[in-house]
Amino acid sequence: MSDPSPAAVARIESWHADDLALLEQLVGDPRMMEHLGGPERPEQIAARHLRYLAPGDQGEGRMFRIVDLAAGAAVGSVGYWERSWRDATVYEIGWAVVPAFQGRGLARAATALAIEAARAERRHGCLHAFPSADNPPSNAICRRLGFTLLEEVRFESPPGHWMRCNDWRLELLPDPGPGQ
Repeated sequence: MSDPSPAAVARIESWHADDLALLEQLVGDPRMMEHLGGPERPEQIAARHLRYLAPGDQGEGRMFRIVDLAAGAAVGSVGYWERSWRDATVYEIGWAVVPAFQGRGLARAATALAIEAARAERRHGCLHAFPSADNPPSNAICRRLGFTLLEEVRFESPPGHWMRCNDWRLELLPDPGPGQ
């Protein structure tokens, strides 16, 4: 049986002012933040929400809410942002789906849609994901979406919390070849 197309299960929409409660479910829940240093405090969540609402106008990235088409509800987030990595500026991507909606392919579908949005910007040649090495579902999403596993790295996220992550890379633009 083949996987449903991303458009069949989810859509992504720009982050909305009324998505604060969704963000609280995503980053304020200890289960959701198990691999990311624990839940954020209310003031951290409010600051994050404001950052999500004010995307850069120079292509620095975008945040989206994930809408489950079957439920007609926003159930997660996906986004990409600029990061300096290995002496280059790249996009990093991350995603989260509230526990009650996990296991339905929503994160994978929404991440595929966000990758297409990043690719359409034609700003960076590649995109990286850094899921915890101990997070099989997120690593599976990378594998299924065609990322290449480069290596395991020590990664600081959030500041002051070091974790073992897998560095996954996905080419966004065709390789121009030598001299181009």
